[in-house]
Amino acid sequence: MVPDVSRGSRTIGLIHYLYRTSDIEAHVDPHLVAAYDPHLPDPGRDAHATFSDLAADLDLWVDALGDNAPKKHVWHCPVRTAPGDRILSDEEWATVARRVLNATGIAPDGDDQACRWIAVRHAPDHIHIVATLVRADRTRPRHHKDGTRAQAECRKIEKEFGLCRLNEGDGTAAKRPTSAERHKAERLGQEAASRELLHEHVRRALAGAADETEFFDRLAAEGVRIKKRTAPSGDALGYKVAMVGDRNETQEPIWFAGSTLAPDLSLPRIRKRFTTPTDTTAQPTVLDPSGASAPARARYVAVQAADSALASMTSADDTTAAAQLIGVGEVLDALAQTSPPSSRAELQAAARHFERASRSHIRAKNQEMYALRRAAGQIVHSGTALGRGPDGAATALILDVVILAVVAAARWHAARGHAQQAEAAQFAARHLRTAYQATAAGPLATLRAHGEHLPAPNRRRHTATVHAALPHLADRLQAEPGWNGLTALLDQAEQAGHDTAALLAKAAAQRELDSADSASDVLVWRRHHLGYVTAPPRRPKSNPTPAPVAAAIPQQEAARSRQR
Repeated sequence: MVPDVSRGSRTIGLIHYLYRTSDIEAHVDPHLVAAYDPHLPDPGRDAHATFSDLAADLDLWVDALGDNAPKKHVWHCPVRTAPGDRILSDEEWATVARRVLNATGIAPDGDDQACRWIAVRHAPDHIHIVATLVRADRTRPRHHKDGTRAQAECRKIEKEFGLCRLNEGDGTAAKRPTSAERHKAERLGQEAASRELLHEHVRRALAGAADETEFFDRLAAEGVRIKKRTAPSGDALGYKVAMVGDRNETQEPIWFAGSTLAPDLSLPRIRKRFTTPTDTTAQPTVLDPSGASAPARARYVAVQAADSALASMTSADDTTAAAQLIGVGEVLDALAQTSPPSSRAELQAAARHFERASRSHIRAKNQEMYALRRAAGQIVHSGTALGRGPDGAATALILDVVILAVVAAARWHAARGHAQQAEAAQFAARHLRTAYQATAAGPLATLRAHGEHLPAPNRRRHTATVHAALPHLADRLQAEPGWNGLTALLDQAEQAGHDTAALLAKAAAQRELDSADSASDVLVWRRHHLGYVTAPPRRPKSNPTPAPVAAAIPQQEAARSRQR
């Protein structure tokens, strides 16, 4: 059950919307289910009752204050059941309305001086509670943190009514669009409400941006309107954004400040992300395979940064882990912008979900996200990756590591009681797995086909290596479909000068393999990763060192098929 508190200034406009049925398919049989006065005429049931009369009744105490009345005097709270919940009766919805009004302080039980209010039902799954924020004694109601208190009361109602029980929030979520904003989006033909679209535009512009100038330049390139609030010195103090074509009744753009899109998108909070470590010399060293494209190289850099973030989330302090979560979110946003169409929709969905998981009340140590933000910037600037060859393999590589990081984020949040963030990370992981499977299928199939045609002596040699390095896993690995891929990669690593037995043992020791659907595919992935970031020993000049393994198999990098 989801309440959504907002405030407005026109009672009559809201009433017209609540009772309108001509152009809104979801509005069916609008009528009052409860009101401050049980005998209040209902325009949905009484042919003689008018919208104007109802609005005037609700505004009575507001009008009595004249110029001293609050400008935004309309308190509006839609309450909606979850998909799959049973249909509540009018009497049950009336109970819900009274309990929410009592919990928020708008109309406490037994208070004969409380605000005037109504509850309108115009669809099976929700009601709209409307109140005017002046009491009969001409004072204002005490409704501090009304949104939080409404949420808490709804959690109790869910339990008592046998409804789907939602996770409790902590006040760090982005504000959801109102019903009016959603319906306006439908009228404008937008795929989502302006608030949601702008939120996504700002996130994309921020992903990996090196500084404030780049952020605003990229935001302008997103095609949104930007209005900066500046100091006399010319420095920006804040910003607002608006969708082109989204205007109010006076044909002015409807602006949203960054802080109203999400708590961490205000300009001061964004500036903190641009913090860099005092020492930036110790950056990950990544081999640069000759012939690799810019998108592939950027993704290999991101693999190293994501690996480091994963280690931080499982061993570092909370402030460092919180920073790494933000950085992982920016890498996801960067991948969603630059991935091929075959995986882009899933990555965009994963980025949207993980955005919620990147935010909590734990203060992030901003300089700790530098490596991830730098990697995200390189991904964005490298351009769109192809869905095949080195680009596809590199994308599968980074997705594999990011999946582990997102799963670790879910566990990190769950351990700290962040229910909404943990659930959001789990949803993100599901979309990432789908994107990973679509991306990794081609390289994995190519590698397996290569392994099938290896000379018999090579196959016997690599089989002996596996038995020597991993005696407890060898029989299982040989029985899996991914065995040919593993032998192919061992052959290529051997030609590149690697100690294949040592790499196998190190890959197997990284993480457990019992839960993997295909241990051979997991080892292919890990072994290739280790071979890529670990240079083989030098050979005599008479026998030159071949290109690194990543260059030797431009289209044959394998990825893990396990369902984490």
